[in-house]
Amino acid sequence: MPKSTYFNLALLLLAPALQAQSGRYGPAHTWWEPGQGGYLSWDESFDNADGQVTIANRKGSVQTKDHPFFEPLGTNGRACVTCHQPANAMSVAAATLRERWIESGGRDPIFAAIDGSNCPDLPQDQSASHSLLLERGLFRIALSWPPKGADRDSIRPEFRIEVVRDPTGCNTSAAYGLRGADPAVSVYRRPRVAANLDQLTAGPEGLRFMTDGREPTLESQATSAILVHEQARTRPTPDQLRRIVEFETQLYAAQGADVRGGLLDESGGPPLLGPANLSHGKAGRLAVSSDEMPRLFDIWRKPAGAPDLGLQREFRASVARGSDVFFARSFRYRVEAVTCATCHAAGITRWMDIGTTTAAAAKDSPDLPMFRITCDPSAEPHPVFGRVIYTHDPGRAMISGKCADVGAIVLGQIRGLAARAPYFSDGSARTLRDLIDFYDRRFEIGYTAQEKQDLENFLRVL
Repeated sequence: MPKSTYFNLALLLLAPALQAQSGRYGPAHTWWEPGQGGYLSWDESFDNADGQVTIANRKGSVQTKDHPFFEPLGTNGRACVTCHQPANAMSVAAATLRERWIESGGRDPIFAAIDGSNCPDLPQDQSASHSLLLERGLFRIALSWPPKGADRDSIRPEFRIEVVRDPTGCNTSAAYGLRGADPAVSVYRRPRVAANLDQLTAGPEGLRFMTDGREPTLESQATSAILVHEQARTRPTPDQLRRIVEFETQLYAAQGADVRGGLLDESGGPPLLGPANLSHGKAGRLAVSSDEMPRLFDIWRKPAGAPDLGLQREFRASVARGSDVFFARSFRYRVEAVTCATCHAAGITRWMDIGTTTAAAAKDSPDLPMFRITCDPSAEPHPVFGRVIYTHDPGRAMISGKCADVGAIVLGQIRGLAARAPYFSDGSARTLRDLIDFYDRRFEIGYTAQEKQDLENFLRVL
């Protein structure tokens, strides 16, 4: 029997145990400590409830001792790896953070007061002070008000911002809020994936990083992260930045195996799946034509293309159908007919308002702040909400100062999803089904129960 068949069968037999673990990674739960040393293998896999996520390094294994991605460069004990864990597809998962809170007694550097708590002036030894991180995987992001340009000069915004609801107390805090000596708005966001970064394409104003597109380069992003999130007293050196960027742009993260589908990048399998295909440039950005797409999953669509294992055969056929939903099932976005792939296959540097931060979505998140945005009469209005907008995260508008940008966020990656729940920039989708249901309601798509299940299975294996 071929090795891949043995592995596929083993995964199927292990499925109940892995499901029961529900958040444990590997035999002893892997958490990468800053400064722990050792090697990150060129091809490292970590268990999750759906199978295994795999981290692949195109340049080979990495000695992490003295590497600036893995060593603390600031004053709070954090390193880049603190918030970009290999076991969580180079991000973090809320379930992992809850486990880490228990294991460390709340003392792990990831819970640093600066952004790992709801506000730095809360009692830091209480889990309630870190509830947004523990429940949603959200870090506090403090953004200057009014916005500052690249030259650090203030930009005159096209709108006023008022705090309507402040459950964390940070936006009305005398030290950290809008009335402080250094006025700032606190929003709460999920960390991005520090892998697959050479797959980015140019956005409307060139290459952009972070949820609001405020960082123009990986070097500027790393510098900001070290100065702010690691609370460094000095800027990283050019050599440190070079090594960080080299590491991030040669690293790939994707689900490598599924408990029902087996190995995801096996020879002859769909070329869009698995970290090996990503690292060799085959999987691209999910940017394929509608004519090309069906052929990519033919090997799974046809019963003869899978081993004679009923569960695996049906799961793979479901993934193939889910790819049809992702690439070809159309719905309306404003005045356009689009598909999931319209945005997610075009790159991850566009910003747009998909409805997760504004209006009804914000009202469904009472643990997040609420802001009222009132736009100037002369400003171009928001394309959906006009000149008065309620939102828990103004998004791109906090950088550009433009009314029309309120709620717009840079789309995130959709690789390694099974390893890093919850989803959306605000962590509002606890599961992939929640994510699908949101889009179904938001855009009145009308997915059938079968389409939802197939699309969910497709997203799980990316």
